[in-house]
Amino acid sequence: MSETITQAEERMKKALSSLKDTFSTLRTGRASAALFDRIRVDAYGDKSPLHQVANISVPEARLIVIQPWDKGLIGEIEKAIRTSELSLNPSNDGKVIRIAIPPLTGERRKELAKQAKNHAEQSRVAIRNIRRDGNDELKKLLKDSKITEDEEGKSVDALQKLTDSYIAKANQALDEKEKEIMEV
Repeated sequence: MSETITQAEERMKKALSSLKDTFSTLRTGRASAALFDRIRVDAYGDKSPLHQVANISVPEARLIVIQPWDKGLIGEIEKAIRTSELSLNPSNDGKVIRIAIPPLTGERRKELAKQAKNHAEQSRVAIRNIRRDGNDELKKLLKDSKITEDEEGKSVDALQKLTDSYIAKANQALDEKEKEIMEV
């Protein structure tokens, strides 16, 4: 019985972690190396994550500097950034790539906030699905006479409290991201 709750909690932690990872890649008005976590570069005949072929630094609030370890990859890195959904315009001097992060327009901020809400809702749905799976498992254990009705009832209550807790954490993460997106 407690194993069911433990497994559900592990899965809920993963759902929340996934939401936070997704939020880190949503562009705000500030420069962040995390923006490039999902960018893959054609390097040596393979798609490699950007952070594995270059050093990414943020020397100023609105500037990102990418220094490739192999100068021959500068064109591929620039191309990968231009074709990404980030809408950024990199420039290079043959040694490093500089990306000025322009301030977001009000319309773009609203669009990003809407994306964040959609991601948060997907996370909440995933958490509720995990609760449903846990409840199904508890019913199965009760049917197989492995737990009593009292144990099932207590476990269902514990699972609901866990679900409420993780949904609150997802909502809090959304509130923080919306605040970050909307600040000028």
